[in-house]
Amino acid sequence: MTEVLFYHLTESKLEDALPPLLEKSLERGWKVVVQTAADERRDLLDTHLWAFRDDSFLPHATEASDEAANQPVLLTSSQDNINQATVRFIVDGAEPPSIDAYERIVFMFDGYDAGQLEGARSQWKKLKGEGHNLTYWQQSPEGRWQKKA
Repeated sequence: MTEVLFYHLTESKLEDALPPLLEKSLERGWKVVVQTAADERRDLLDTHLWAFRDDSFLPHATEASDEAANQPVLLTSSQDNINQATVRFIVDGAEPPSIDAYERIVFMFDGYDAGQLEGARSQWKKLKGEGHNLTYWQQSPEGRWQKKA
């Protein structure tokens, strides 16, 4: 069964919290797809990931790339899985595809955005009702992830 994690952003923005999680995923040998709610947001994340840190390189592309299918991290605004990822990050309240095709689904949501918060609660209820095993992580004041449920 798919492992489902909810990451509640309270101390940092997605742009700060997402890159380290993507790096950890790549270290584990996972292929990843990051789904945004809109093309504009996808493109902003694409630009950010190229320059988020001077001493790091995070190989990635968007679904618009000619090499999209070969990317270890693919940014998309669709429900497609072009790079055959086993891990899917759902950000900005994007509507997820069927989660059964993945080993791990990660919902990342801004705790100060009422729409994203309500969307995460709705997904939690739906997936819990379907019998999935869920974990909930929230940021500490220092920005570290703490398992809450």
